[in-house]
Amino acid sequence: MKQEEKEQINETYNDYVESVTPKANLWLRMAKAFLVGGLICLLGQCIINIGKKYGLDDQTAASYCSLTLVFLSALLTGTGIYPVIASFGGAGALVPITGFANSVAATAHGFKVEGHVFGVGARIFQIAGPVILYGIFSSWILGLIYWFMTTLGM
Repeated sequence: MKQEEKEQINETYNDYVESVTPKANLWLRMAKAFLVGGLICLLGQCIINIGKKYGLDDQTAASYCSLTLVFLSALLTGTGIYPVIASFGGAGALVPITGFANSVAATAHGFKVEGHVFGVGARIFQIAGPVILYGIFSSWILGLIYWFMTTLGM
């Protein structure tokens, strides 16, 4: 095959891929993500406000908020509702703490057929593991930078 034929085949293939690839409306996707993420944050703020109304201090109310959002995310993942929310809201549903809980619960739910030890136990952090690893590592690096800068008096 000559070089010209290869280029013609590649060009034809690229044209085909472009024609069948769905075009995403960026502005609509951003609006959906903003809406879903905003609603999750609104729910979290309502939980904090209710906690404060019943006499909890700021830290305790925030802790109850996180626990409640993680619980709701895991529950909605198990019932199949959160994946629908995530497919609609995109990053708006996957970025907050609820998205992290969803990734852990979805993995556990998906591998439960393989048993508790080799299914759920071995693979529960398959998706969330890298997030935990790099979150801890970057926190460590930033801690070193902070310590170094405070040592130099910056």
